[in-house]
Amino acid sequence: MAYSAASAEVIGLKALEWLVSDDELFTMFLGSTGAAVGDVKNGAKEPAFLGSVLDFLLMNDDWIRDFCNHETLEYTTPYEARQCLPGGDIPNWT
Repeated sequence: MAYSAASAEVIGLKALEWLVSDDELFTMFLGSTGAAVGDVKNGAKEPAFLGSVLDFLLMNDDWIRDFCNHETLEYTTPYEARQCLPGGDIPNWT
């Protein structure tokens, strides 16, 4: 599926909601990004922040699987959506 920036933001928001629902994973996200809990509400409105959410999710295949299963999405969805957000236009070397 081809994603627009708007549809990629929706995927990023769903990923953020999924992260927030898991206290341990959300704490790891905050620690790895340097974001504070208060930053998340404002960040949810920013495409670059949503890109960082997807970057975090993409660090672990189990997280991708669990998120996609929870949302009934294809496992490639987070990666494809990430490419449509700021900073996501990285080459795919595989």
